[in-house]
Amino acid sequence: MKLGSISEIRTGMILSRKRADSEFEKAETYKLIAIKNVDEEGLFNNEPFEDFDSNDKLDQVYFTKEGDILFRLSHPYTALYIGKLYENLLIPSHFAKIRIKDHRYLPEYVAWYLNREKIKRELLRYQTGSVVPTTNIRILSSLRIKAMDKAKQESIINYNKLYLREKSLLKRLMKENERLNKAITNKLIGGKDND
Repeated sequence: MKLGSISEIRTGMILSRKRADSEFEKAETYKLIAIKNVDEEGLFNNEPFEDFDSNDKLDQVYFTKEGDILFRLSHPYTALYIGKLYENLLIPSHFAKIRIKDHRYLPEYVAWYLNREKIKRELLRYQTGSVVPTTNIRILSSLRIKAMDKAKQESIINYNKLYLREKSLLKRLMKENERLNKAITNKLIGGKDND
């Protein structure tokens, strides 16, 4: 089934239209999602969210809600499932918000599906922009999402969570091993080389 048939998709806010130019114009301050907050795995990283000073109170359609999927519209086209911890963040225009309407599809499954290499290759085929490949809502809506029963979707979600946790632990282990290797070799050569 096409993504546009099972969900509501909208782009984030064009920030320049609502940015307060001075402290006098500022009506509200919101936490803003930036590209730097998102890793290629479809997770938020540890980068702090930016503050966005708005000249107006913004409509809730531009904010994340638990169960939404955030989709980066430029390469590498990353999808993130929004959990309770990441609600009420302002979505800028280089992301799309996907809200699943069809109860047969779990949002976490759809986010996982959109992060598959096959989907990313398909998006590259229809890219716009020459320097940084981008996509749009029309192309995103036309993507086919494989239907399967909820038990299989939940199995995929659970397996993917386990895989991502293991990958994170391995990255931390590699960093720790690099530090240990550096400390041992520095001690052996009798110096405090900080390379």
